[in-house]
Amino acid sequence: MNSLKRIFFVSMLMLIGLSQALAQSQAQPTLLIHAGNLLAVPGQQPQSQQSIIVRGGRIDSVVDGYVDPGSLPGEVRNDALYVTTSMEALRGVYYAGITLDAGFTTVRDLGAEPEAIYALRDAINQGLIDGPTIFAAGSALAATGGHGDVDGLKPELLELWTPETICDGPVACRAATRQAIKFGADWIKITATGGVLSDTATGLGQQMTDDELQEIVATAHNLGIKVAAHAHGADGINAALRAGVDSIDHGTYLNEESIALFNQTGAYLVPTLLPGVKIPESMEGNPFFTDAIKEKAYAAGAAAADNIARAYRSGVNIAFGTDSAVTPHGLNGEEFGLMVQIGFSEMDAIHAATLGAAALLSRVEEIGSIEAGKVADIIAVDGNPLAEIGELENVTTVIKGGKLIKSQ
Repeated sequence: MNSLKRIFFVSMLMLIGLSQALAQSQAQPTLLIHAGNLLAVPGQQPQSQQSIIVRGGRIDSVVDGYVDPGSLPGEVRNDALYVTTSMEALRGVYYAGITLDAGFTTVRDLGAEPEAIYALRDAINQGLIDGPTIFAAGSALAATGGHGDVDGLKPELLELWTPETICDGPVACRAATRQAIKFGADWIKITATGGVLSDTATGLGQQMTDDELQEIVATAHNLGIKVAAHAHGADGINAALRAGVDSIDHGTYLNEESIALFNQTGAYLVPTLLPGVKIPESMEGNPFFTDAIKEKAYAAGAAAADNIARAYRSGVNIAFGTDSAVTPHGLNGEEFGLMVQIGFSEMDAIHAATLGAAALLSRVEEIGSIEAGKVADIIAVDGNPLAEIGELENVTTVIKGGKLIKSQ
């Protein structure tokens, strides 16, 4: 290895999915027209390489360039109808390889088809394929009709596709927690609040009740499993922290009470700033993003930076995360730059992705730093990320468990 390269271990904690499909799509039929030359408005100059997106019989948008048909609702719906669990697992192999090549040797997956993600995790652990070490949650625990449940489909499909981890009331949520752990969950994920990509106007406030949150956390902890809470609104963040969750993922609208609770409980904040940038960039012209989704996305992206920066300055424990699958796999390193942009030091951003993430995973004795006796997960970059954090977007060498994966 070139002695001039600076070597950093990165054990990244993040959300990763098995496909890049964003979420459930609308039921309205969609027509995509690729126009080589388009005279859209008589009297104005024709434009080349345009996409016309028609939905419900009306022109939804006219977009520069040729929109990928796979990004439109019909393709997402076809995936749900025709892609098998086996194919989801094979897609996971592909995305796991991209993630490892980007320099991320350990990930926490907080949302995937359970059978597929557990098979992927186990195959990597057995050395059958190369990929990051995975701590998997399977499907999230969520309230009926809340974020994490299915929406936008006809009743028969809603019944068929409702995850087994949807629960209402503490007794049902206790059973769902035990069921998830029985079938292989390393972590429990709960959707304490609404979500940006749910096609509803139910907002980003608390959706699971206090007693449900408390029962899930108590049940999981009694079985030795940690709990992560998807949470945007302050009411849901604070309820989840009072219930004793181990991490808050997103934390978009956290407030002073949230910061006090973080510091009191020692819970970790996983900021996931990347979606707040990438999602708004991709919304216009894509009919997946309904008015309800757009309104939430713009507001959340604007609020996250200031609130996350305030939590960082207040000494809240931070672990690195990217919400990958909502954003493209392999771009995970861009999160570092966003953290530094809102006020993190380069060293603290790297700490969040190494020792911070290892602490949240209860694996500090095994990973997170280059020390004798620890797993040999090592990456290299050509420059110095302590001076230019963007160097971590261009990893040149990856060693996973002592095995050379990538070298340029």
